[in-house]
Amino acid sequence: MTKKDNTSLLTVAGLKDLFAIEKKPLGGLMVFEKVAIAYAALTTLLVLFLYTRMSDPSAILMARVRFLAMTLALWGVYRLVPCRLMLGIRGVVQLALLGLWYPETYDFNRLFPNLDHLFAQWEQQLFGCQPALLFSQVLPSHVASELFDMGYGSYYFMIAVTAMFYFAFRYREFERATFVILASFFVYYLIYIFLPVVGPTFYYHAVGLKTIAEGVFPNVHDYFLTHTASLPSPGYTDGVFYQFVEDAKAAGERPTAAFPSSHVGVSTICMLLAWHSGNRRLFFVYLPFYIFLCCATVYIQAHYLIDAIAGLITGVGFYFLMMWLSRGMERK
Repeated sequence: MTKKDNTSLLTVAGLKDLFAIEKKPLGGLMVFEKVAIAYAALTTLLVLFLYTRMSDPSAILMARVRFLAMTLALWGVYRLVPCRLMLGIRGVVQLALLGLWYPETYDFNRLFPNLDHLFAQWEQQLFGCQPALLFSQVLPSHVASELFDMGYGSYYFMIAVTAMFYFAFRYREFERATFVILASFFVYYLIYIFLPVVGPTFYYHAVGLKTIAEGVFPNVHDYFLTHTASLPSPGYTDGVFYQFVEDAKAAGERPTAAFPSSHVGVSTICMLLAWHSGNRRLFFVYLPFYIFLCCATVYIQAHYLIDAIAGLITGVGFYFLMMWLSRGMERK
């Protein structure tokens, strides 16, 4: 590792490095940009295949045109001003665009028959109950509610902090860490497209809590093709973090993306990246938020318990797979 790679951006020298023209700028697209383009291309083919069944396919296609134009424009600016700052902006933009890709999974998976009745049945068979229905009843206190909601909301900050930590303190592996996060997200999104499971908050609302409590799990078929209503999250409704989670749900949540839980999966990847960075302090700062986050996925009824378990398993698997695929990607 060079002296420059050890320079923190929190120092004067580090800030100078942020704007310094790189001696060996990257010539092409970064790997995380390539994987984003690959995902866009694959889902574009899917849009064309399902074109007559989709409600607004032209809007989805135009979103891809804007994405490609933005990606190429940022590459062009970097070529004109090849500095560390511009390279970081390219990574931040691709992470921010996850807000574009995630809601689209609903536009695809609602065209396929819903599978929640099967997952709720498996949940009942495995645990003898519906943990998502009972968890908040077992821990009804305001403190528990706020801690879990805080953990759930910390998901977005864990992703951002992990990427920015590598950019600021492990610059040689910034591209690699960003690739690991983005590529894992895209694998999850592909699963969500073809495996339409919406989770308890939507499914319980659709069939009724009384029906669920009786252990009956009806097949709702294509109900979520036209319905997007969910249950309000259980917990302390006047809590600050409760309101944050509810606002986030209202802003961008759709009946999609339940199995496996990407909240658990990607936060697990962030934990492993924190450990890989060698900064144990970052890992242990994350740890309580991570524990509350994993519990919160079931507590707020966003996921079945099997979703959370599958998220943990796939998170570990995706981390090692993406790290293996990105071996040798460190900047010289």
